[in-house]
Parts: sequence; C-alpha cells; structure tokens
Amino acid sequence: MLKTKKTEVYALGQHISMSADKARRVIDQIRGRSYEETLLILELMPYRACYPIFKLVYSAAANARSNMGSNEVNLFISKAEVHEGTTIKKFKPRARGRSYSIKRRTCHLTIVIKDISLDDKDVEINSLKKEKICSGGTWDKK
Repeated sequence: MLKTKKTEVYALGQHISMSADKARRVIDQIRGRSYEETLLILELMPYRACYPIFKLVYSAAANARSNMGSNEVNLFISKAEVHEGTTIKKFKPRARGRSYSIKRRTCHLTIVIKDISLDDKDVEINSLKKEKICSGGTWDKK
C-alpha cells in the first residue's frame, strides 16, 4: 500500500460568541494568503473577531509544526470557513409585563493550512492554470 505525505492540517474553533457574519468579514480577507501575511493582517484589523481567528490560525500553524515538521515560511491558508453555531435565547423584562428576546449568536470556525513545500505538483498546476490559451493567443484572467 502506497502512503502519501499529508500536506494539510486544520484547527477548529466551536461555539465562539460572535455572529457568523462578523467573523466572515474577517475570514474573507485572509483566505488564500500566506501565514505570515495573515498574522500581520489580523493584528492590524480593528474588528473584535480578529482575536479568536488569530488564535486559531496560530494553533493551526502549531499543528503543522508538530505533525508535519513544517516551516512557517511555507504555510498558507488553503481553506477558511465560518458556520453558524447554536443561538442562546434569553428574555429581558420590559415595561408593562412584556418581554424582549435576546439572541446570543455563536459560530464555528475552521482554518485549514497547507504546506507548499510538500506539495510541489500542486504549485506547478496552479501556475499553469493562470495562463490560459485561447484561439486569439495567451490571456490572463483576473
């Protein structure tokens, strides 16, 4: 049986107390970037969602170091997902015996980090995909 070397590691954060839309705003900025660039972006962004995402990216990189022996220079974020978690519902008393519902939203974060030094074939294929040949010649789609 042929064994292939694993090139991806992940970190999962569940029941983080923020809405999924606020976390997606930050996750969309870091998807597909290198590890070092991601840490700089997360430190400089002014959103509250940056801190839990920063911890999760750092944890995924630590998993890559311990499981695969990877160097941080070769790591990049291959997949970053946000899913809605459970919603905690509370009621706040209001005037005249009425109540007002409070919804505390949570989300689940998944960060997948890939090591490009272990996967040289994928890098060659991605570089070939950027140049497409059509009947008129070579063009680069952005």
